Order: sequence, then C-alpha cells, then structure tokens
Amino acid sequence: MDQKTVTVGLVAPRKSQALDVVGPADAFAQAGQVRGARVAYRVTLLGTEPGPITAASGIRMLPDRLIGEVREPFDTLLVAGSPDFEEGSRDPELLRWIAGIAPRTRRIGSICNGAFVLAAAGLLDGRRATTHWQFAKQLAEMYPKAHVEPDRIFVRDGNIYSSAGVTAGIDLVLALIEQDCGSAVSLAVARALVVFLRRPGGQSQFSVHLQAQLTEHAHLGQVLDFVLDNLSADLSVAQIARRAGVSERSLTRLFHDELRTSPGRFVEVARVEAARGLLEAGHLTIQQIAYRCGFGSTDTMRRAFLRHLQTAPGDYRRRFQAPVVAGSAVDQGP
Repeated sequence: MDQKTVTVGLVAPRKSQALDVVGPADAFAQAGQVRGARVAYRVTLLGTEPGPITAASGIRMLPDRLIGEVREPFDTLLVAGSPDFEEGSRDPELLRWIAGIAPRTRRIGSICNGAFVLAAAGLLDGRRATTHWQFAKQLAEMYPKAHVEPDRIFVRDGNIYSSAGVTAGIDLVLALIEQDCGSAVSLAVARALVVFLRRPGGQSQFSVHLQAQLTEHAHLGQVLDFVLDNLSADLSVAQIARRAGVSERSLTRLFHDELRTSPGRFVEVARVEAARGLLEAGHLTIQQIAYRCGFGSTDTMRRAFLRHLQTAPGDYRRRFQAPVVAGSAVDQGP
C-alpha cells in the first residue's frame, strides 16, 4: 500500500528543550515504520537564526532550514518550548512568519511554553490552550484573550493544539498520528517508544499520587494516603473530615489551599486513576472494577470517566488494555 506523505515543520527557537524536538520527531518517524500505516511523515527541523540550535541542555542540533527560507506551508507545524520563551515570543520575524503561514497550515501546535509564541502571534485569541503548569498563570496574564487550562496534558481547539511540558509533546503527537492513521498505529508507536500509556488530552498533568507526595502539610499527607489506600471505603467529605479531625469547611479549605481541588474531586480522580489501571490490566470485569474502586455502580463509574477522560470505561479498555491471555474472561461493559 502506498503511503501518503505528510509534511511536518518543527520550529526550535534558541535554547529549545531537546526532548520537545526529538520526542515528536521520533514518534512521527516511528509511525511510518508501522506495518499498514497509510501515512509517512517528513519532518523538517526549522531554526530561527543561522547556525546550530543549541538546546537548553547544551546539545547542538542542525536545522534543515531557517524559517526565513520557507514560503510553502506544512501540513502540520509544531513550536517547541524554550527557557527563553519570552524572547521567542518577542521575535518579530518568527511571529510574522507563523501568522503568515498559519492560514495555509492544516494543524498548528505548541509544546510546553511554545504556546507563548502561538499566543503572541494571535493564534490563541479566543481559544482554549494549555502549557507547562509552571507557566500557565503567566500565559493567562500575558494573553488574556486565550482561555488557559492550566493542568491539561494537551488541548485541541479547532486546528490549534497545545501541550504541557516536554513528554506531553509525545502525547500530543500520538494523538495527531491517531487522527491520521488510526488508533492501532498510534498504539504501535507508543509501544515501540516504550511509552507506558497514551494519556487522553483531557487528563491532568498531575496524578493524585503525585499530588499526595508534593503536599507539605504532614497531616493532610496522612489523610491522602488513607484515601488512596481505601478507595472502596466511604470517602464522603464528612468521613474524610472526621478522620482528619477537622470540620468539613476546614477540610475543603485545606484541600483548596494545598491541592487546588476539592475533597470530592480528589477522591473521584483517584478512583478514576485506579480504575484505569485495572482496565488496562484486563483481568476484572467492568462491574468488579467499579465496586473495587468505590464507585458503587458501573453507571457512576461511566459518568466519572466521561467527566475526566471524555470516554467510557469500555471504550477506554478497548483502546488501552494489554493483550489478554487466551481463555480469560473480560467483560467489555458499557
């Protein structure tokens, strides 16, 4: 079967994060090697100034072309992040070039704080977007016309895509590959790159386990550990507050101050994360997973999955579960 060639431009401003560049490039290259893939990607590394691109780590990369030499549009254009992102977002040549080529480009995206370049070029006006969590507040303040979603892995709004820090660029590219080639090819690329799981775009940059580890409030940390170890228990706000020895109002304030979330949302996300792991393992039925993770019913779990992952448990399992051993019984469920 003949493969269609899709052109990809990777813009690497000065001091770009190397992984923002090579991660997506490797994912695109791997897609073309998957048997039956109907698309082969031709990636062009674009520099913004003459000479090698010196990454933030000191690694030197030779651009294929400079942006000033490019007049023809790419099918897909991605802008890498850089510690010098503010300088990049003030580069008049880069901004003029992106604004000029954007109307002729099918998909445009950013990796990490490359979102600042898209915003400065006016491409995020009135659109939903994300960036690395460390820079989300600054992006929202500098570009108030953009609707910044601070903890998303990646966000799509029309033909504009933005992703969180470094490895999230691979998640974004896997989603682009899935659009072009289907889920089987995208999953094959993820496996080849030893990416444990393709994270849905709506997923938070933070797992609840990481949030529990990062809290500096010792007593809250103990409460969170109890929650994560007892997901099938009664984890109502009243019960958690009683265990913490505080009022429900104080507990809610503590969660917002320390974790930027509510007790109820933390519990629901923890249950969804646990259920995802069991769905991927493939050994239990949907109903068994729902009860083990504290949802109480498959319908409650389904609604939680739709809220947080925009997919139902059964669909999630079909996309992400590991190969099932012959003879095992797995209920695909709703």
